[in-house]
Amino acid sequence: MSDLALRLGAPGPPDGLAAESTITGISQDSRLVAPGEVYAALPGARHHGAAFAVEAAARGAVAAISDRPCEALPTFLVDDPRRVLGPLASWIYGHPSRELDVFGVTGTNGKTSTAYLLDAGLRGAKIETGLISGVEIRGPWGERPAVRTTPEASELQQTLATFHASGVSAVALEVSSHALALHRVEGIRFRVGVFTNLGADHLDFHNDLENYYSAKAKLFSPERCESAVIGIDDDYGRRLAAETALPHRTFSTQSTAADFYADHIRLDEHNTSFIVHGADRSTAVRLRLLGRHQVDNALGAIAALSTAGVDPEPAIEGMESLECVPGRMQRIEAGQPFLAFVDYMHNTAGQQRQFPYLRSLTSGKIIVVIGATGERDPGKRRPLGWTAATFADTVIVTDESPFSDNPARLREDVAAGAYAAGHAEVILEPRRADAIALAVTLAQAGDVLVVTGRGHDPVQTYGAVTLAFDDRTELRHALERGTANVVPPRR
Repeated sequence: MSDLALRLGAPGPPDGLAAESTITGISQDSRLVAPGEVYAALPGARHHGAAFAVEAAARGAVAAISDRPCEALPTFLVDDPRRVLGPLASWIYGHPSRELDVFGVTGTNGKTSTAYLLDAGLRGAKIETGLISGVEIRGPWGERPAVRTTPEASELQQTLATFHASGVSAVALEVSSHALALHRVEGIRFRVGVFTNLGADHLDFHNDLENYYSAKAKLFSPERCESAVIGIDDDYGRRLAAETALPHRTFSTQSTAADFYADHIRLDEHNTSFIVHGADRSTAVRLRLLGRHQVDNALGAIAALSTAGVDPEPAIEGMESLECVPGRMQRIEAGQPFLAFVDYMHNTAGQQRQFPYLRSLTSGKIIVVIGATGERDPGKRRPLGWTAATFADTVIVTDESPFSDNPARLREDVAAGAYAAGHAEVILEPRRADAIALAVTLAQAGDVLVVTGRGHDPVQTYGAVTLAFDDRTELRHALERGTANVVPPRR
């Protein structure tokens, strides 16, 4: 406790704490506190962690760190507990990132796929890996579902320490803009930072694109990273490459001036093939992942591993063995005479990359199931509908997870954008299961059906009610049922 007080700049432990008493860990979740740990009571969007200090104490917490006194726990008071939590947790858990090659991936689209490709490439090179993504956290000991794209700082540092203790030597870590803005990755030393791209998203949190870019750019500073790999196919990537003080390499599918670039790109319903040029070699790559966007993601991963000194040949073989990234252009096959996919595709930048690929697969119709998630930037809703209806032939508007928002209003906003495009048939079907089933009945031989917006998400949330719902499972069931028991469309 005396060491903790010293690190926080306090004259000593709060009243009731012995200076020689020891700490077993630190947690920001009162439900997960273990005996002997310090409870980090953080301010949140709806509640303050101090409100749960009694629960933390009941579970064995010995002290709290917060910006306000916590009932039932001696409290170290600091001005900004979020800012100090990462470095503090890193210290408590023995600075695990110093013993690991941590590859951090940030950007608007492609973070999850790039992290999975990095993990597959490292494993292909016979390197023991850990994966921290918005889908799952996976190490030698197994896996668990992710709660956030990037965990809170104390959980993140504890996970890195567990990785190190389990023999892991490299980690692929998905780094969200929220994590950077809220200091979740403070205290981590990154071997390589990867920037995929940047487009309009999360403006409900960041307010504008400049703040969004600034949050992403925080990863690429000498205090955090040793080197960077930057996609330069958009203005923000080119800006970051010009502004960063880090040694860096660039990648592109458009410019041969990049350090790593791809050409001879071939896409079909089974594979994504291209030739990657970089590091004084050219290598043919044949991914099982689908869509042109996966060329960008693989380029970023290949460039990052090369920058870290990983042998590219077995790394690329590892990437080629990756069958799919959960919920990312994931093909669902149940013997139907048309193609069916589930894809995360939750912003217009993603739509503009994915729909041309889907169009290349069919001379028939594209049928899309779409909605808008609640409690997100309202400005996204109409553009989502408009873009979908510009590319697709039939747009079925349904619920995603409304949270506390009015589901009908969310549907109306997306549908308004779809109607404005003036191209596609637009159908409103509130119940997502019925919308997916309807899409299946409308699809004919040779068509393409895609269920968008949720990807791997296993639950759907209406207010305080959370329902088990996985688009992949529901689509498979609908394909197996065929046309039976489907409600008529509401136009």
